[in-house]
Amino acid sequence: MQLTKTASTRTGALRRAARELALVAVLFLAYKAGRQLIAGRAGTALANGERIWWWERLLHLPDEALLQAPLLAHELPVRLANSYYAYVHFPATVLCLVWLYLRRPEDYLRLRRALAVLTAAALVLHVCVPLAPPRLTALTGMVDTGRRFGPSVYGPPEADQLSNQYAAMPSLHVGWALAVALALVAVTAGRWRWLWLAHPLVTAVVVVATGNHYWLDGVVAAVLLAVILAALPRPVPPVRTPPPPVVCPPRPHVVPPPRRAGRRRTAKVPAAADARLRPPGRG
Repeated sequence: MQLTKTASTRTGALRRAARELALVAVLFLAYKAGRQLIAGRAGTALANGERIWWWERLLHLPDEALLQAPLLAHELPVRLANSYYAYVHFPATVLCLVWLYLRRPEDYLRLRRALAVLTAAALVLHVCVPLAPPRLTALTGMVDTGRRFGPSVYGPPEADQLSNQYAAMPSLHVGWALAVALALVAVTAGRWRWLWLAHPLVTAVVVVATGNHYWLDGVVAAVLLAVILAALPRPVPPVRTPPPPVVCPPRPHVVPPPRRAGRRRTAKVPAAADARLRPPGRG
């Protein structure tokens, strides 16, 4: 009976986990499909890319091309950056969600909601403001490191049917990485937990160095995430009922047995002591 109950509990947990993973996958695929709504607006996206480039210069932000230039001299760092962009973004998010689902369900729900709202907001911005990435904007002078050195997740923009490349702002790579890092910082302990923030920092450098995003793409993603997290309720830890106190049974009252009546014994006095106690003149 106990084995059957345990197996049923595990099966239910696995089903819930599979349902949650399917929900995240559907969300990601819906985002990918929704980006196709801005297909065919390459001219507007390229013009917006040039505007973003000039706005960054007015704001005195670092030149993205200056960050990319040192990488182009060495193939290995470029390939590592391309691999990080291609293979870390989605798997890292899924691993974090799975871990939180198993260990901290209340924090998992908050992160899942934050990612869902952030993705929906990003899709709205992609539709309203199509934006070409720096690697497709001639004014920036940047190259497509993925196509030149590999690995690449995109094909030629005019023939790419799986994704729309004119949706650079905001950067969901940066937004998702920052959301994951903040969630892990909140649920872990110790001063080393702040190292989780290295993930969004590395992601921000990678997406810019590979020519996939502008600095402002990451800034907008971070601002959106901050607003979303401020609006979402904080997770409430489950109330743990303390165990009932251990009550010791009362000790039985033991009645001592009655003492037997008899001759009262007197202590024997040694003979020498008895002689000393006699009054003089007797004996």
